[in-house]
Amino acid sequence: MGSFADFVNAANAIIWSKALIFLLLIVGIYFSVRMRFFQVRLIKDMVKLLFQSDKSKAGISSFQALAVSLSGRVGTGNIAGVATAIFIGGPGAIFWMWMVAFLGAGSAFVESALGQIYKRKEFGEYRGGPAFYIEKGFKNKKIGKWYAVIFALSTILACGFLLPGVQSNSIASAIKSAFDIKYVWTGILLAVLLGLIIFGGIKAIANVAQWVVPFMAGAYILMAVVILFMNYEKVPEVFMLIISSAFGAKATFGGIIGAMITIGVKRGVYSNEAGQGTGPHPAAAAEVSHPAKQGLVQAFSVYVDTLFVCSATAFMILITGMYNVQGPDEKLIVDNGVFYTQDGSKHVDGSPTYTQAAIDKAFGGHDTFDETYIGTGSYFVAIALFFFAFTTLLAYYYIAETNVAYLTQTRGGPLFMLLLKVAIMGAVFFGCIRTAKIAWDLGDMGVGIMAWLNVIAIIILQKPALLALKDYEKQKKEGKDPVFDPVALGIKDADFWENEYQKDNNKEN
Repeated sequence: MGSFADFVNAANAIIWSKALIFLLLIVGIYFSVRMRFFQVRLIKDMVKLLFQSDKSKAGISSFQALAVSLSGRVGTGNIAGVATAIFIGGPGAIFWMWMVAFLGAGSAFVESALGQIYKRKEFGEYRGGPAFYIEKGFKNKKIGKWYAVIFALSTILACGFLLPGVQSNSIASAIKSAFDIKYVWTGILLAVLLGLIIFGGIKAIANVAQWVVPFMAGAYILMAVVILFMNYEKVPEVFMLIISSAFGAKATFGGIIGAMITIGVKRGVYSNEAGQGTGPHPAAAAEVSHPAKQGLVQAFSVYVDTLFVCSATAFMILITGMYNVQGPDEKLIVDNGVFYTQDGSKHVDGSPTYTQAAIDKAFGGHDTFDETYIGTGSYFVAIALFFFAFTTLLAYYYIAETNVAYLTQTRGGPLFMLLLKVAIMGAVFFGCIRTAKIAWDLGDMGVGIMAWLNVIAIIILQKPALLALKDYEKQKKEGKDPVFDPVALGIKDADFWENEYQKDNNKEN
């Protein structure tokens, strides 16, 4: 296990080098400027579009696509991941998570619009994602095809094998803390429940997500609002702590600006997935009249994930002071803003225990960690995390399935789909019984590989997405409900839209 862990650490050091951190930030800035900060200009459109499209036999509604997308975005990263960011990078890491969300909305729009532009209709369902738009969008079709295959294989590996363990591990940890249920039993339960739903396809996944995600996200944010209201006098202090720490103005955290930005960006990307390439998969399945509509909806999902849910976790932890305390297994020592264990090694923990402790303290529980104490926070976080992370597992399966469908269009697809279902159920079970650090490290590897491949692709293929936004705004100014015509915009190989537009146009004439 030691050699395997060393390999994972070495791989992550390369994948998550400063080059990727800066690339994600620069690309976010670039797209934001190119689209004239649409994140602010078109915020009303984002909200309205959530409820303006209908599902069809082949596709799902915009709201369902948002729910499936949020299923992937809102998960362990919002509860355990935020706590990890604070413990490694200090409170200032939250500021950099906010920045990644604001700038990442640009990347989310481009990748999701591309997913819609180059989607296909296969076996009665819409399919799309980076593999699809990479193949169609590249001028050199041979290079595009190979690049698409590499992305598809990497995504199947990440979403089918590496990432599920992070979610299931955090669920098992939270349930063990609250209800003292053994990890193995949680693993069996999760694998069975997952299997019951994923055999129903995207519509079953969307139906579950559209009810569970809004309910749990709303309940979680409401809990944070209640805690903020109970401690309203500390809110300005927490804001100042985050801002001052982010720029090294607070002496305690001044020496870790590099680590602060790195962990803030990494956990920000892990949480909101902007630019990672996961969002375009459910975005492509939506029934809309114009790709820009779904691009705007998916951009808004980044706000929901990071600015709302992640911030809820951060404020609960910071306002209760549960970010520099004794850990559940060892005493933590803070030195220049970095947390260490008794033996001097850096402390890295993806456990949701810190969020549980914050809620416990807010409602009169213990001021320090106590493994024997089970309070409001333990129960609430365990239940919230179960639903958040479980719906994320559903999203992971759908993303992996879409890429299997891309690779096996006419080559034994059903058999590979069955193998994928069995594999992800196994990965979920295995994730429950392995250590949190290994689970997070493998998850980081999966996210990093996808992010590298996708962000390079959307830089190269950005033009159709930018044209789509410009066309959408032009038609809106003319008082029209935007309808997409790729031929008129000079966008080639958008086969679905060319065929559908021609059919509709012929009917009208």
